[in-house]
Order: sequence, then C-alpha cells, then structure tokens
Amino acid sequence: MTQAQLVPTTRAVPVAARRGPVDVEVVIPAYNEARRLRGSVVATARYLATRPWSSRIVVVDNGSADATARVARRADAAPVPVEVIGCAIAGKGAAVRRGMMTSAARYVGFVDADLATPIEALGEALAALEAGATAVIGSRYAGGAAIRRKQPVARRLGGAAFRALAKRMVPGVADTQCGFKFFERTAVQRALATCAVTGFAFDVELLRGVQSQGGTVVELPITWTDDARSTLRPLRDGLPAFRAALTLLGAKA
Repeated sequence: MTQAQLVPTTRAVPVAARRGPVDVEVVIPAYNEARRLRGSVVATARYLATRPWSSRIVVVDNGSADATARVARRADAAPVPVEVIGCAIAGKGAAVRRGMMTSAARYVGFVDADLATPIEALGEALAALEAGATAVIGSRYAGGAAIRRKQPVARRLGGAAFRALAKRMVPGVADTQCGFKFFERTAVQRALATCAVTGFAFDVELLRGVQSQGGTVVELPITWTDDARSTLRPLRDGLPAFRAALTLLGAKA
C-alpha cells in the first residue's frame, strides 16, 4: 500500500456511521489486492457465519489500480454481508480509519488482506473484549505465539528496530504492527478522532491514543504466516513509517 504519512493536523470529527449496527465488523483495508482478496473474504465470511454474533465485512478500497473493488463486490453472495467502500486518502492507516469511523458495530477491528493471522483468532479476541478489554491485538512476540513462515531478513531487522522505537510510545506492548486488531467501537472512535498518521505507523499512534484515554490493550498470542506477495516494501514504506514514528515520539517528548 502506498503510504502518505501524516494528514493535516486539524482534527476531524468522527465520520457519521453509514451502516446499521451489528455485533462485530471486520474491516479489510485493500490496495491492489485483487489476487489475494477473494480467498480472504470468503474465509472470513465462512468463519463469521458459524458464530453467534451478527457481523459484517467491510472492504476499504484504498485507490487500487487493479480489480480489488470488483473482486470484493463479487463476494456479495457470501453468508454474511460484505460492503465495499472507498478511501481517497492514500495509506493503510487512512483506509483503516475510514472503515472504523463509519462503523456502528459494538466491536470493530481490522485484518490484513492476506489473513496472515488466521481469522479464527477473532473468537478469543471478542471474548477478551467482552471481559472488559478496550483493544485486543494480535501479537507475534507474546508468550505462546508462533511464526510459521518468517519474513525476509531485511524486514525482520527493520521490524526489530521499529519495535524498539514503538515500545517507547506504547508501554507494555510487544507487537504494535500485527495486522489483527479489534476494539470496543466507541473507545476506538474517540482515539481515532485524534490520529493524524495515515501510513504504517498509524498502529502506534492509535494504540497510544487508546492507552492515553485509560483504555486497556490486551496482546493475543497468534500463529502468524508471512505472505511473500505482501505489498509492503521496506524502503518505500518502512522509512516513512520510521519518520512518522519519530515525529510521534518527538511530539510526546
């Protein structure tokens, strides 16, 4: 996903919800994900259809140049509702924000288009939210987590450096960047209303906002598999993410 990093510092009011209330909405941010998206939407819908919650999948097309939106719309016969919306601001953070700020669900969160974290982890995540957590996030580095296929060496080194930086802003959280995060909706919308990062560092700003408002962040050990088809590129996306994180750190200081 191409990553603009910061939107203007004026704080927007929450976007009015455009979808009816359900128990849980699963947001999938997507930029040029036509190859991977259908399988992920189908797998997510099949899982949700087996659960007792009312649910919806929301695909946020972030200005894709391929058939991402068309592929997502073809899933409208899925066993749970699938809605496709657009996001004109470039960046994964902007797409996630668009999806979650337009939600009226009790719980809302996002998963990556490759389902590197199995969607079945959602059951345990919702149980923790029901127990009182504000945010439940997948973690590759919490006790009990497992990595089936590792990232390339360059991404692992960059990720380790970014984690060291992120820990200074989000105390007690080992993995801010896993693409599996679910929230109590009203709390996350309050935090999102103060967020400005639109790129890959947005997780840090969002989780810091949840904590600063007194919310609890629970890390959920997950089994994670790297997808070699990832659209993230270390130089194109990683360096801007570092710059955005350093800006956030400076603002905190």
